[in-house]
Amino acid sequence: MKIRVLGSAAGGGFPQWNCNAPLSRAVREKRPGFLVRTQSSIAASADGRGWAVFNASPDIREQIAASPDLQPRADGPLRHTPIGAVVLTNADVDHIAGLLSLREREPFILYATARVLKTLAENSIFQVLNPEVVERRELPLEGTTVLEGPEGPLGLTAETFAVPGKVALFLENENDRNFGTAAGDTIGIALRVSDAPAAQEPDKTLFYIPGCAAVTDALRERIDGGACLLFDGTVFHDTEMADTGVGSKTGARMGHMAIGGATGTLKALKDVDLGRRIFVHINNTNPILDPGSQAAKTVTAAGWEIGYDGMELTL
Repeated sequence: MKIRVLGSAAGGGFPQWNCNAPLSRAVREKRPGFLVRTQSSIAASADGRGWAVFNASPDIREQIAASPDLQPRADGPLRHTPIGAVVLTNADVDHIAGLLSLREREPFILYATARVLKTLAENSIFQVLNPEVVERRELPLEGTTVLEGPEGPLGLTAETFAVPGKVALFLENENDRNFGTAAGDTIGIALRVSDAPAAQEPDKTLFYIPGCAAVTDALRERIDGGACLLFDGTVFHDTEMADTGVGSKTGARMGHMAIGGATGTLKALKDVDLGRRIFVHINNTNPILDPGSQAAKTVTAAGWEIGYDGMELTL
């Protein structure tokens, strides 16, 4: 299985268009080690020809332009794409806005939970993806789906499961502060090639969890033994947006757990057996974006990698 990180940043990308904080200035000034990052997305393929994209970033056109495997083949028809499926893990803007760029009557299968599909159906702008052309299929909150494109199976199996998270920002209701996850606001995915079930080859499973508010015992047990984990790296410190003066929300308020601290990801997943562990969905305030920072050194010393656009994995 081939995996490509299309976008490693959280919503807004890095640098964010209106951010003038030191980290964003550093990447604009092209300081060594500071990498431009587009918004959260990965792609996976069992054979290198048919691909599934996970989360449709607002930057998807740029991401396809940077990924030859996702572009029309030279020997293909006049309108063509190797992308057979798009899979959504939640309804955040940075995960659904890219659907609007895929509107040129090109068939693919769109997978999401009932909650997310309902959100798309209730926003008429997403009807530019004509359901007669782009089929919508519901993902279970707990279950296994063989991913297909218009021409049949892609050779990939996605096991989906609910994770602690939060309703998308634009769906928040001031009268209802129970952001919850029971309705399927946020899911994680265990991805493997279809002929390699987890029970037979756990070391071939990729876990993709770009948004997570807390690590539970059940989640630890589920991901233990996986070949690779791509995990929510939004903030290093829960209060870093306020600490840097660019906002007031905490990571927890946004539905993302912090990397550091007594209840952070490094401690929560310290004893979980994983082949590789990589942070993605990294906010523009996160100090791990500075390769010389103490936060970056702490992360790498703990055995984690810092994801970047164009990063390629083979399982």
